[in-house]
Amino acid sequence: MKTVCMIPARLGSKRVKKKNLRMINGKPLINYVIDTVKQCDCFDEIYLNSEALIFKEIADLHGISFYKRPDEYATDQSTNDEFALDFIENVPGETLIQVLPTSPLISADEIESFASEILSGNYDTLISVENKQIACVYENKPVNYDKLKVNPPSQNMTPVQAYATALMAWRYETFRKDMEKYGSAYHGGEGRTGYFELRGLSTVDIDEEADFLLIEKIMMSQNSNVDREIEYYDEKSREHIEVDVESILEKDGLRKNDLNNANQEIINISEIINENGRSAPWSRRVIETDSNSATILAQLPGEGNRRHYHPAWNEWWFIIEGEWEWEIEGVKKIVKKGDIVFMRKGRAHKITAIGKEIAIRLAVSRSDVAHIYPERNDV
Repeated sequence: MKTVCMIPARLGSKRVKKKNLRMINGKPLINYVIDTVKQCDCFDEIYLNSEALIFKEIADLHGISFYKRPDEYATDQSTNDEFALDFIENVPGETLIQVLPTSPLISADEIESFASEILSGNYDTLISVENKQIACVYENKPVNYDKLKVNPPSQNMTPVQAYATALMAWRYETFRKDMEKYGSAYHGGEGRTGYFELRGLSTVDIDEEADFLLIEKIMMSQNSNVDREIEYYDEKSREHIEVDVESILEKDGLRKNDLNNANQEIINISEIINENGRSAPWSRRVIETDSNSATILAQLPGEGNRRHYHPAWNEWWFIIEGEWEWEIEGVKKIVKKGDIVFMRKGRAHKITAIGKEIAIRLAVSRSDVAHIYPERNDV
């Protein structure tokens, strides 16, 4: 029995332009599903199905087959039934499994489990779904609860199954028969239809611009080398949060702060120091991007910041001039010109300029990072 994997990839998209070619973390969206499908042992052949020849280039680069979809099946008016039947009629096989490229977080294990279910012979059509275990309404009417009865906890509700869209599968023979008899087969027709539950990140489907932002953040988190520990708010800790950088700097004794002239193509640190002088504390932001910021801070001996920590962000400093005392989790360390200090998120620290002259450091963090301070004012 020949099992064919088909990845549909239309070039046109109404809501997100060219979404299948959109770059995420350095590679096109379409590549993620291709790479995952190639890890599976359940397919005899893998096809990329598109009307656009740019996807043939991608298929060739990945060593998979390409099916040139007729243009009439690549419009907003064409139906899923039509384009699936076109593929079935032109690519030999017994079972077709469709994997959507807009679900880049689906795993090879999930795809293989899905394939095993359709290949067991129990179903003619298999559809991936997501269980929604919450009160649901359809056409202004309750679906899985009674308005006249006490509402049960959501965990006790009967789940409502919604299409997860990532995976669909059909037996060729049944699909053809349903199309011939009803003109539709995509949702199962007269055959035996099964529903395969997907959970968690596999159900995230890119359909809107906001979905891309969500996927990018998830992937960044997955690829991070930083260990993430689960943290909980403890009301006994008596802490408060500050985010506004200018206010934080002023509370730390820096009254002269230039935070609005960042991102010059070339900056000279010596010139910035000469412009601001060495007789009073000051700061100057030199870099401000979506991912980080860099700020030069100068303080006199005895000055510094208040003890704090960052719950969700690492930061680091380069010592430009002078000496600093770094207190990290109660342990004091002396750093000097040329040193780099790295601070892992969650570690409490306090910085104080020491010596006889002004001390200057370059702080690399982000402008919107939360600073968590103890309530006591003497720290």
